[in-house]
Amino acid sequence: METIQINDAADATEQDKRYIIVLKVGGNELDDEAFLVGLANAVQSIRNDGAFPVIVHGGGKAIADLQKQLGLEAKFLDGLRITDEASMDVAEMVLSGLMNKRIVRTLVNAQIRAAGISGVDDGTIYVEQMWHPLGDLGRVGEIKDVDTHLVRTLIEADIVPVVSPISFGSLDALSYNVNADHAATALAAALGAIKLVFVSNVPGIMVAGRVIRAVTATQAESWIEEEIIYGGMIPKVRSALEAVRNGVAQAVITNLAGVQEDSGTGIIGGA
Repeated sequence: METIQINDAADATEQDKRYIIVLKVGGNELDDEAFLVGLANAVQSIRNDGAFPVIVHGGGKAIADLQKQLGLEAKFLDGLRITDEASMDVAEMVLSGLMNKRIVRTLVNAQIRAAGISGVDDGTIYVEQMWHPLGDLGRVGEIKDVDTHLVRTLIEADIVPVVSPISFGSLDALSYNVNADHAATALAAALGAIKLVFVSNVPGIMVAGRVIRAVTATQAESWIEEEIIYGGMIPKVRSALEAVRNGVAQAVITNLAGVQEDSGTGIIGGA
């Protein structure tokens, strides 16, 4: 994933130089009211510790459910979902509407100022259509540029940004669906975030029955090859590895309790 940072930490004003922590939240968890309440508590905990949270969220299950209700057939190319125009409309409605506002409502109800945006708003995330050698994936975007102006404006106003990964097509001015992990990684790098937290349903990488506090990117790759890391943890770790490779100082895999306790598994660069 290629990203270009046009508004990095060096350009920030004194007020928005506060430590930023980006939370990436999966879509499946957003159907759980208890999870949403826990997310609000985690956000408040980050703020109490003097840092500022930015949330990036997914919503794949809800998109698939609505597509099914509308009679839209899911199509795939080499295992990747094709996003045609009808499917893109559904994705934008669910991600930038239903899921985004569900999080915002929960935060506001917890007396936390929050505003929902997408990568389209103010051209926050610019993309081009993702190329695939076997055919056309439709409106699936590959991130090319990130402009943090709107996000920093919200932070300066003490408003928690809640970001949908729907993004702006730089060549055709259309909306594109973007992998939420990629959007979180690109935004965290551009903001100079001290940490990108992939909020999961597990407390971190488990080895021999205990949570590993930290692991280097090289070691994590080795553990995947050796099947010490396996199953559903593999995509979580690969997303964290991608974040570290793209300039994020530290990527963490943890659950909501871990966000508040500053625990989980941190993946850092190096051997």
